[in-house]
Amino acid sequence: MSRRRLDAELVRRGLVPTAEAAVAAVVAGRVTVSGAPALRGARMVAPGEAVVVIDEPPEFVSRGGRKLEAALREFSIDVVGRRCLDAGASTGGFTDCLLQHGATHVVAVDVGYGQLAMSLRNDPRVEVRDRTNVRHLTASDVDPPVDLVVGDLSFISLRKVMPALLAVSRADATMVLLLKPQFEASRNQVKLGRGVIRDPEVWRSVSAEVVSAITAPYRDVPVCVAMGFGLSPIRGPEGNREFLVHLQRGVDGVGATSLRAQIDAAVDAAATEAELVERQRA
Repeated sequence: MSRRRLDAELVRRGLVPTAEAAVAAVVAGRVTVSGAPALRGARMVAPGEAVVVIDEPPEFVSRGGRKLEAALREFSIDVVGRRCLDAGASTGGFTDCLLQHGATHVVAVDVGYGQLAMSLRNDPRVEVRDRTNVRHLTASDVDPPVDLVVGDLSFISLRKVMPALLAVSRADATMVLLLKPQFEASRNQVKLGRGVIRDPEVWRSVSAEVVSAITAPYRDVPVCVAMGFGLSPIRGPEGNREFLVHLQRGVDGVGATSLRAQIDAAVDAAATEAELVERQRA
């Protein structure tokens, strides 16, 4: 019998449910072929070869923690000893990740109620702020101010919450925010995809516009600069692509040319993965 691509074979054998899951498992280093780690989903495997997917124990209380884990690694951000704010904490994936990386205090803010995992709710390092709209936070709400802000927000643009995030953070604070094109694009762009943005050029243009907006100088003084941009390893609901933005206060940024190159690289990586998935579905 003919050999098949590893990613397609993973789905055919029922080892993973979808082509997307196959790609994710290979990238995460969780797949072996004949006992050896598989480095590429495109490699060919014979029907009789042993293909194994290694079980992945949950690292955090929710999969969101893996998004932040990837950002901390990619942007080389040290969390040890820092006072943090988790904007849009939900069940607490980001909060859990921060604590595991050495944060001393996390203000977990969410507009909902009772979603935060009980293990985090009972942790003395976590300050729970349920029923709180991040957009309405002021300096007096978070005192002393935090030196690290992370955010996984939905149904609102980063442009609208940035003033509040600046108000509750120190003048030298670091920020890691998820940029979600489906909540940043125009209504027409979102409507065309029925809530899912699939066009790489929309990802590209929206990302550039949002980063420019949230780093715009206030009274000619830069309050936040872009340090890095990358692709989140996990898709959002309905398969939407999400991106990671690293911002810093009180320093010089990476420069427009370098930032644009990082945006292009992240978008191109997302587009390549999408093409692979479509080929597997065909």
